[in-house]
Amino acid sequence: MKNSDIRTSRAWIEVDLKALRHNAALLQTAMPEGCRLMAVVKCNAYGHGSILIARELQKIGVQSFAVATADEGIALRRHGIRGEILVLGYTAVYRAEQLKKYDLMQTVIDFEYAVALQKQGIPLKIHIKLDTGMHRMGIPFDDPQAIHAVFAMSALQVCGMFTHLCCADSLATNDITFTETQINRFYQSVAALKSNGLPIPKLHIQSNYGLLNHPHLQCDYVRTGIALYGVLSSPNDKTKLRLDLRPVLSLKSRVALLRTVTANDFVGYSRAFYTARKSRLAVLPIGYSDGVPRNLSNGKGNVQINGYRVPIVGRICMDQLLVDITDTKGIAIGDIATLVGTDAENAPSAPAAAESAGSITNELLCRMGARLPCVPKGKA
Repeated sequence: MKNSDIRTSRAWIEVDLKALRHNAALLQTAMPEGCRLMAVVKCNAYGHGSILIARELQKIGVQSFAVATADEGIALRRHGIRGEILVLGYTAVYRAEQLKKYDLMQTVIDFEYAVALQKQGIPLKIHIKLDTGMHRMGIPFDDPQAIHAVFAMSALQVCGMFTHLCCADSLATNDITFTETQINRFYQSVAALKSNGLPIPKLHIQSNYGLLNHPHLQCDYVRTGIALYGVLSSPNDKTKLRLDLRPVLSLKSRVALLRTVTANDFVGYSRAFYTARKSRLAVLPIGYSDGVPRNLSNGKGNVQINGYRVPIVGRICMDQLLVDITDTKGIAIGDIATLVGTDAENAPSAPAAAESAGSITNELLCRMGARLPCVPKGKA
């Protein structure tokens, strides 16, 4: 292997930037006129590489980004990302100077937090989060006095107001009813602002499923994360809008070692895999520290090598796993194994792998270790 391939000598995440551009354009087309895409690039862009993703989106005109933490936003700024960056989560108020320095918009998570920010005496751009029923963060929608008081705070420039829909991914009648209740509560708060002569900031309600199941909402942004990366949270999710989203991420490793084990023997931790026949095994230098769920062990998960789907056998280790290649031909050291991929790769999809692991796509992608490099497709 050439020295230029050092990043992909063991394991890596392959990012299809063409698919990313396709998804961004498709999602923007589905949004109401005047609504803009706010790309959610938190948690290293769901494992895809936040700098790589944000730079590519910036090239095609995306000007708004959302992160979970101030540090994620600072990293984007330090790598040349311009436009709006909204911090969705909590930032300690003593870091207000950093929020200003890096031109980050901070979410106001409750009224007392707004008061604490105001006391810092540092001019900040903020978005007010309203609690319309999820009861996680936000000023209660039915507390107009608190909401209006934030608008009056001299150090805080209200640039936006938003809420989060807690069951927009469901098409069950009772969940749709509750989502509509949340939407009505949000616009009730907007109407209260108008009636008191306060300026209406940029509004956003929808994240991925909010757009796919309630595409009619008139807002200024859609916060899109998992859909931007071409997948849904679960493989059986049904949505009103069915878009031709294309998976962006593939998880790959290389065959490091080939082993032949006699029949009636045991393999791996706890002797968890029994060889009922003489078996050929391939060792992949990737494990649960790279985000491969340990409960995909012993046949619950599989990978693709040279067009073959082969099962994971034995216990997935921190840094290695084993696959059974007994029924294959021609697999050699250095061959690429795809653990998560696309239909074209004949590899497990991220939603399918997550479901087999008893989780959702979002968690699977976000847990892919920081030690895995993110490489544009074709650069491996």
